[in-house]
Amino acid sequence: MKNKCIVLFSGGLDSRLAVKIMQERGFEVEALHFNLPFGCGCCDFGCNFNFTQKSDVKFSILDCTHGKLLKEYLGVLKGGKHGRGAGFNPCIDCKIFMFKKAKEYANKRGIDIIATGEVLGQRPMSQTPRAMKIIDKEIGFELTRPLIELGICGRNRKKQIELAEKYGIKYPTPAGGCLLCEKQLKKRFEILIKNDLINEITLPLVNIGRHFFKDNCWFVVGRDKSENKIIEKFENCIKSGKGKPAVYYFKKEGEIFAKELQEDYKKGGKKKFSNEKI
Repeated sequence: MKNKCIVLFSGGLDSRLAVKIMQERGFEVEALHFNLPFGCGCCDFGCNFNFTQKSDVKFSILDCTHGKLLKEYLGVLKGGKHGRGAGFNPCIDCKIFMFKKAKEYANKRGIDIIATGEVLGQRPMSQTPRAMKIIDKEIGFELTRPLIELGICGRNRKKQIELAEKYGIKYPTPAGGCLLCEKQLKKRFEILIKNDLINEITLPLVNIGRHFFKDNCWFVVGRDKSENKIIEKFENCIKSGKGKPAVYYFKKEGEIFAKELQEDYKKGGKKKFSNEKI
């Protein structure tokens, strides 16, 4: 009977290679994917599922977009114990959260080995010698990092591409990423997370529309029909119509300003409320 291991699986090239390498070492692999509320996966569920099915690997998900895991994750983001990048991204803290949750998951299933596709020097916040030292100390157990063990380092992907050809695997083009890393969204996340405005109910609003914050009230103005439909599902909203976008307001006291926003954006928006924009 094969020994089992878990591979932290984003869906990108590095995590796919980690799966193949651990299989080559004789392990029965389970790919564990974290569904995070602000992105970070490299491709969609279907793509990930197809790869794991073809590789004879169990594909499991820890969904951090609702319930207890969302609440815990938002607490991690709010704390930012180990600093942030250019955006609102506490990458080291985020890694520690995921690795600890992966360990809890593994312990319940009697699995001792947890592997990642990390590459030294690839990520400026979380994949440096200093960051990895902090992470390893905080989580209190040893991770297996097969790509690093093979001497792969830096941002050049030549060795990874050669390995992909060796294993005959396809992989997605790097794209997207974590919205927390976006400089232009730093103010938005800082205000929404520090004021505990994001929860399971309001999460669908975070990544859509134009956002404003005035008198401790959060507003979201729809940009198109699909965003208006999302906003109009909420009780505290002004519906769209006749060229007017839908507007969400967090509390009843915000209705007057919400109407002002709607009227302004009916006319295309004139930077009238730029000081309140987040």
